[in-house]
Amino acid sequence: MTTRRTLLTAALATGVAVPLGAGRASAAAGPPRLTLPPPTGPHRVGVVPLHFVTRTRELMASVWYPAAPDGRRHPVAPWMPAASWHALIESVGFEADAVGAPLTVGREGAPARKGRHPVVVYSHGSGSCRAETTIVVQELVSHGYVVATVDHTGDGYTEFPDGRLGLDDVDSFNPWDSAADMRILLDKLADLAAGRNPDADRRPLPAGLGAALDLGAIGMYGWSKGATSTALVMNTDRRVKAGIGFDGEMQSQPEVGAVDRPFMIMSAEFPRRTEESVERFWRLLSGWRLNIQAKGAAHGSYNDQQWFIPEIARITGLDDEELESWVGRLDPARAVRIQQAYPLAFFDQHLRHRRQRLLEGPSRAFTEVKFIP
Repeated sequence: MTTRRTLLTAALATGVAVPLGAGRASAAAGPPRLTLPPPTGPHRVGVVPLHFVTRTRELMASVWYPAAPDGRRHPVAPWMPAASWHALIESVGFEADAVGAPLTVGREGAPARKGRHPVVVYSHGSGSCRAETTIVVQELVSHGYVVATVDHTGDGYTEFPDGRLGLDDVDSFNPWDSAADMRILLDKLADLAAGRNPDADRRPLPAGLGAALDLGAIGMYGWSKGATSTALVMNTDRRVKAGIGFDGEMQSQPEVGAVDRPFMIMSAEFPRRTEESVERFWRLLSGWRLNIQAKGAAHGSYNDQQWFIPEIARITGLDDEELESWVGRLDPARAVRIQQAYPLAFFDQHLRHRRQRLLEGPSRAFTEVKFIP
């Protein structure tokens, strides 16, 4: 199981070695802020952070949900809380205010849209955070899903309500730990749907949030180590009906077992032809299965890094060769469309039972996406 830091962190580290160019804002104007592409769906997006405490774990999570039309009066949520963002930036030698975290389209605490919505949960990669696939999260929510994400405490950067920071200690963390966190998250969502407040500090919940969850239709996805976590949860928890792995190595001890429910593998740097653990897992899939790969994709091409790193390159003066070493040859705008289209189609087919022709073979709209038999 790879334990390298996220590509976002690595790209920032690379940027330290070169002077900040003309793209950097003046001190008076404040630091440049990264951006996020907008989602394509019709629904507004709400979000609420939740603090979970059990006998053995303390976790921070976010629940993203379709919001009622009157949610605009609520504040816009940042991609990551300020203190944990600064910790991430400083961990690679940048000044804390060298670059600002992007703003999402999520409105914190906005009332939930009426109706019950399928639920998707997300497990992040090594040394990262629950925000790393916000592009995918916002896309799903804008099309009517509730999405819950969690920081794997000790395996990345997280900020607790009292201001404490949980920092990266990835060498002591494995995919089974991530899977255990995801089962805690599923239990807390059950509390929420039953009308209870699972937040340890009993902070107010958005109006209508519990009633918005359809826990009979739960999916899961994860990036890198989180892809392995997704498979392990499906090995041990029947609540999850369908899963996606974003370029995971599928290495764990004990090893990943058989999965009899729908699973999609989105490959990049760890395809089945070169990563034996992924091929072994593929052979254990006895339900609906699909393996796709985007031409030119790097390990981070299926998360926000593919969008952020070119922006960081413009700010730091990172040259084209160095940039390609981090993000591959897949155009960032195309990567975003792939991130938005394929997970949405997968969950629409397997949680909403709506046939998706995009999953049936190569598409003229996505010529860079190959179907791996």
